[in-house]
Amino acid sequence: MKQVIQNYKTGELSLVEVPAPQVRAGGLLVRTRNSAVSVGTEKLMVNLAQQNLIEKAMSRPDLVRRLIDKIKTEGIREAYQAVKGRMETLQPLGYSSAGEVIAVGKGVDEFKVGDRVACGSDLFATHSEVTWVPKNDCVKVPEGVSFEDAAFAYIAAIAIHAIRCGNLTFGSKVAVIGLGLLGQLSIQILKAWGCEAFGYDLDKKKVDLAIELGAKDGATEWHEAVTKTKLLTGGHGFDAAIIMASTGSNDPMNLSAEITRERGTIVACGLVKLDVPRNVFFDKELSLVVSRATGPGKFDSNWEFKGINYPIGQVRWTQAGNMEEYLNLIASGRVRMKPIITHRYKIADALRAYDLLLGKERPYYLGVLLEYEAEKQFETKITVNPTRNYVSGEPVVGMIGAGLFSNVTILPCLKKIDGISLRGVATATGSSGKNVAGQFGFEYCTTDHREILKDPKINTVLIATRHDLHCQMIIEALEAGKDVFAEKPLALSADEVKKISEAHKKSGKRLMVGFNRRFSPFAVRAKELMGEVGAVTVNCRVNAGFVPKSHWVLNKEGGGRVIGEVCHFIDSIQYATSSVPVRVFAETISSSNDQVANEDNIAITVKMKNGSNATILYTSVGHKGIPRERIEVFGNNQSYVIDNFTSLVFIRDGKREKKWSFNIDRGHQNEFNVFFDCIKSGKPIPVDFSEYVYTTMATFAIMESLKSGKPMEVGIDEL
Repeated sequence: MKQVIQNYKTGELSLVEVPAPQVRAGGLLVRTRNSAVSVGTEKLMVNLAQQNLIEKAMSRPDLVRRLIDKIKTEGIREAYQAVKGRMETLQPLGYSSAGEVIAVGKGVDEFKVGDRVACGSDLFATHSEVTWVPKNDCVKVPEGVSFEDAAFAYIAAIAIHAIRCGNLTFGSKVAVIGLGLLGQLSIQILKAWGCEAFGYDLDKKKVDLAIELGAKDGATEWHEAVTKTKLLTGGHGFDAAIIMASTGSNDPMNLSAEITRERGTIVACGLVKLDVPRNVFFDKELSLVVSRATGPGKFDSNWEFKGINYPIGQVRWTQAGNMEEYLNLIASGRVRMKPIITHRYKIADALRAYDLLLGKERPYYLGVLLEYEAEKQFETKITVNPTRNYVSGEPVVGMIGAGLFSNVTILPCLKKIDGISLRGVATATGSSGKNVAGQFGFEYCTTDHREILKDPKINTVLIATRHDLHCQMIIEALEAGKDVFAEKPLALSADEVKKISEAHKKSGKRLMVGFNRRFSPFAVRAKELMGEVGAVTVNCRVNAGFVPKSHWVLNKEGGGRVIGEVCHFIDSIQYATSSVPVRVFAETISSSNDQVANEDNIAITVKMKNGSNATILYTSVGHKGIPRERIEVFGNNQSYVIDNFTSLVFIRDGKREKKWSFNIDRGHQNEFNVFFDCIKSGKPIPVDFSEYVYTTMATFAIMESLKSGKPMEVGIDEL
């Protein structure tokens, strides 16, 4: 299918062929009929991407500070890889569209195949021939409303939410500053709701259109606006001013303060300078509201991605409610888009729309639409690079999941390994798969992971999906006769561990889990120096960093940070002690800050089978100036300290050995070297599968200990 994307690194705009998405639970698969180009937001995005690195850095000083912190704590290489991974992503454009439902995901009963829907989401409702959209980001289109008009529903919801932020009522007098697409919509919505609207713009053509669409009057100059304000409001000023302009100037703010009445409200919706003229604000006791997008629901992952609606008695107007209100206004004829739509382009000519925005064609534009074919078949797999010949016994790799971690860490490691071939990559979104395939040399990309499993040429599968899919993907890959590398964690429940164990044993194939730290050169050298000394004491301190409660790692997709991340340090302890855990005890902090997940701040003690003991201190509330990880091991009058996997200090009998690197090496490269060496040579994986089981079951025991307040045995007998 065709999709409009932009390379954030180069700024290049492209219309590319990508695999069509699969229907997923909680959402709809929609065949797009029209999508609206957001002439303000998308122009800003395109302009930003086309800036050079220095200009991009100047526009986002917050990200520059984070980069500097990352360099200080993790080294230049880690920081470079992180920036490179983000910069080389392909960004789909578009966020407001309309079309027909062609498939309905599990858990969705509000829609059916054939429904006409308007869609709004900057992640999903893109300029694509087919899109998968969460159900709460979709609303039904009333009879008589065209796909063209419906395609503007999400954009119109921005204007509606901004107007609601003005706390207006029937008969209110309102100034709209900036008469682009949002401004022209605002004029009509205000009139439909019984308000008297006044329009201001530097372009007389736009002012004339606003008056045609229902504005009481308008102006193109400051003094003209001030004079007409006095005439229209009896000298009092407007009840509210809604800023829809986009400019680096403070003029819209100054004008709004000048023409708004005492104790009136200014709503800043457009991207404008917000230097508040304090004297005017003080004299009039003005209120300033910066409206946020489309209304409640937006930026709430529970609402948008999990489909959890608010009680109507608590939240009357969500994003979906605002989209529906626009569609009802269209259906009743109180809002008209025909005078506003200035340009239409077929999807094949979509890049001309951006030439228009960037001033390469006629400069006057308001509503810009893309049009799509009503009937067309779409592929879920496309070829990116020519098919190659394979050497017998060579690992031929299929990858399932290719998010940021894969781009930053896994795939750069694979590129350094000789004697392997990258054949297919499966991702949820076609654009990400196309990007990965092109950048790293996969032959094809697909949105259907079954294409990887049924490919007879692929003998090795790498799984890097979100955690809740690991069990399903591992079992399917083993049953398909593939050797498997799966990122941690192995599973999210004991039942999943049991199912994987049975599938692994039955298949006879290799299975390696991504516990990379045991493969770090620092960990390997430390164990060589320490030798087998019997019972030792281990301390792991992890300054993990804050993750908001809405993050997927902390919900059912991730299983939480104990299962998803603390597992790394259980495995590191197993490696350091040459033993397995038999008992754990854990306690969290008791924070009154509701932004802090108590389970992300945990002290754990671990008893090992050989008599060793260990502690893990894992926290999300520390300062990033402290290095992320530190491992200390003590035993038989010798000790070593691995500090953030950049240094090793080993001490025995008063003698020291030091190993140091400017960059962090957590063992990822060596881990993959070992894995593929086993595939090529036919050797077994050097980590016994039972160790993965113990690591995983220990994390479950930690969670049980938190609930019970008691030490818990780590039992695997039932498996």
